[in-house]
Amino acid sequence: MTSVLDLAPVVPVVVIEDAADAVPLARALVAGGLTAIEVTLRTAAALDAIRAIAAEVPEAVVGVGTVVSPEQVETAVTAGARFLVSPGWTDRLLTAMQGSGVPFLPGVSTTSEVVALLERGVSEMKFFPAEAAGGTAYLKSLAGPLPQARFCPTGGISLASAPAYLALPNVGCVGGTWMLPADALAAKDWDRVRSLAAGAAALRG
Repeated sequence: MTSVLDLAPVVPVVVIEDAADAVPLARALVAGGLTAIEVTLRTAAALDAIRAIAAEVPEAVVGVGTVVSPEQVETAVTAGARFLVSPGWTDRLLTAMQGSGVPFLPGVSTTSEVVALLERGVSEMKFFPAEAAGGTAYLKSLAGPLPQARFCPTGGISLASAPAYLALPNVGCVGGTWMLPADALAAKDWDRVRSLAAGAAALRG
């Protein structure tokens, strides 16, 4: 598979409360041009949602976010996840992700964590929480000494701030939720989601 960082400029970070919403939501995102979809493991419906998207929306590249244990790695891949994203990492979690057979983005927020991952042969990472951890200024500073590291910044990024991140040489894509407003999801307004996804897909650095 193409690197997760190169699938689309924006990876929607999806929290699904009702598994019945998974397929129409995924179809709306894909129709808007966002093919990589990160479904977080923050709700009881998450794994059923991943199974449904994997089975019924083959053009979507569905991944799993908020992976914090080796057990979740196995469960997620079994459910059909095609990539894994964690908010942070430990040796046990990293070993499980490396053995999963699918691409993964371990989370980092410090220079030492980036260096430790590079030492383990991992050069693609999630930068989280992006805005709180220093934003574009921090990532710009990392590009000099650690140009081999590439990032998907996530956390507090908006339509307005995304272009500044995408313009950085060490950023492949950003993660965001702005194309998934709560009122649109509650109303099942998939046309609005598709329209917002199209705006996100059009972003280029």
